[in-house]
Amino acid sequence: MSDSLAATLPLTRWEGERGTYHLVTFTGAQAEELAARAMMQRLETGRARGFGSLKVTARIGASEWRTSIFPQKGKAEWILLVSRTVIRAEDLAPGDPAHVILTF
Repeated sequence: MSDSLAATLPLTRWEGERGTYHLVTFTGAQAEELAARAMMQRLETGRARGFGSLKVTARIGASEWRTSIFPQKGKAEWILLVSRTVIRAEDLAPGDPAHVILTF
């Protein structure tokens, strides 16, 4: 298993009761790889992180930050939240493709 995962995904805007969030969604083979990594982590440590999350270092363009990526309950998807600071720095808008690199 590689120490990183790269994908180009559309930036999505989601509005909830508590505010507006921007995110990218990993599906398909990338979601399977993330689920396998989470399972390996549970086997190694004997416990899961909060909400089944994985700690990662995320990079979009020149912006890099430490965060967690979260599985969506009942779906084969993982969500990475993207801050407004990153969106401004990388000149992104909802619907734009974002080249994301996750390092574990």
